[in-house]
Amino acid sequence: MGIILKQSFFNTLIIFLGFAIGGINVLFLYTHFLHEDYYGLITFLLSAANIILPLLVFGMQHTIVKFYSSYQTKIEQDGFLTTTLILPLFIIIPLAFVGTFVYGAIADWISLENPIIKKYTYLIFILAVFMGYFEVFYSWTKVQFNSVFGNFIKEIFPRICTTFLLFAVFFKWLNNEQFIYGVVIVYGISTVIMMFYAIYVYKPSFKLILPSNLKEIVSFSIYIIVAGSAAGVLLEIDKFMIPQMEKIAQVAYYSVGIYIASVIAIPSRAMQQIISPITARDMNDNNIGEVEKLYKQTSINLLVIGGLFFLLINLNIADLYALINKPEFTKGIWVVLIISLSKLIELALGTGNAILLNSKYYKIFFYLSLAMALSVIFLNKWLINLIGINGAAIATLVVVFVYSLIKIIYLKGKLNIQPFDRNTIKLVVIIFALFTAFYFWNLNFHPIINIGLKGIIISVLYLLLINKLKISKDINGFVKKYVTKN
Repeated sequence: MGIILKQSFFNTLIIFLGFAIGGINVLFLYTHFLHEDYYGLITFLLSAANIILPLLVFGMQHTIVKFYSSYQTKIEQDGFLTTTLILPLFIIIPLAFVGTFVYGAIADWISLENPIIKKYTYLIFILAVFMGYFEVFYSWTKVQFNSVFGNFIKEIFPRICTTFLLFAVFFKWLNNEQFIYGVVIVYGISTVIMMFYAIYVYKPSFKLILPSNLKEIVSFSIYIIVAGSAAGVLLEIDKFMIPQMEKIAQVAYYSVGIYIASVIAIPSRAMQQIISPITARDMNDNNIGEVEKLYKQTSINLLVIGGLFFLLINLNIADLYALINKPEFTKGIWVVLIISLSKLIELALGTGNAILLNSKYYKIFFYLSLAMALSVIFLNKWLINLIGINGAAIATLVVVFVYSLIKIIYLKGKLNIQPFDRNTIKLVVIIFALFTAFYFWNLNFHPIINIGLKGIIISVLYLLLINKLKISKDINGFVKKYVTKN
């Protein structure tokens, strides 16, 4: 796991830094500098863009990862990469043309509950194009096993720019409306930077030489469009549907809870940048032994790290919201716990999604993703109406649990591989025991002191147990090499 650990380490640092900057933005600057309606609005626009992103770029970000390593010559690789840049235009241009005629009806529909959305509806399309081509160029670098700079531009650059924009609103250099347009421009700049870097990493000869397996590429991409859109629905539909049933400010409260819980997914996001192309290579070479080894390693390692984050977040959540000092945002406090559980389940899946996506069984990923999307839409509509934003979180948890279990069973049946062993059971017991022991333990100091003291105690106990019980060979090896040696 040399290249995986090395790039995952740097990617983890970048994502941590990005989350730290984003945390300042989300928990303090957005909540105090920007009107909550506009906070809800920008969250809605970005979520809607993420949902249609796979359609606009024809799923090319995944197609590049799956097929690039199957080409043996530079001519084939260059023709393939050129094709991946051109194919999305056959979607984007016609949709833009049709959109000019039906724009009014779409804008009226999505702004029915919150009229503030109507004026900005067209920005969803522009954001989706920017974000989609960013992902295409990012995949271009990932297949060269170069994921760190792209991760920096994705995770840190827009958040730093957003920080400046929020301070510009605070000092009245920009108003709330201009802030929205500023964020869109930032995503456009990110895409341009990523494009130039991708060409720097690997400069192809831009010649339209259609790949010999074009039919297979198009077939895969069509499935991935639906699967990717369905996956986007699972991640973003709650923030899209809440404004259709609740005041748009509720999206702001929900988004803060989601953001806090998403810290748990940092290790997975960092590792997936390099794991996906490696899994694709091993699947193309039919090296199932290596695929299974990586499947098990990632599952336990991600669960160990994610479990610590789960405990630190949820056992300090009351103090964290006290620091935010915006009582109305505490409506999202249960969202944090519920979404945290769903993130842990996703971590337990390890490379499961990458294996499915890059195997000959990729069509099942399409069907499962579609079923997940339909399920989460149905559950959101029912549960948001029933219990508000907590219902949206519960819908996500239920769908993630059920379909993650199905994926694990399916991979076991088809490839005879699964990610768990006895150490997984030990780890779950440790997490549950520490959560139960510390959940009702409250300190009466300043929130920062409370978070620091509980964080240190929980971390020390957790890591001692992980090391003593030899839960992860990789983590124990790291401790032996870099900690106990010193």
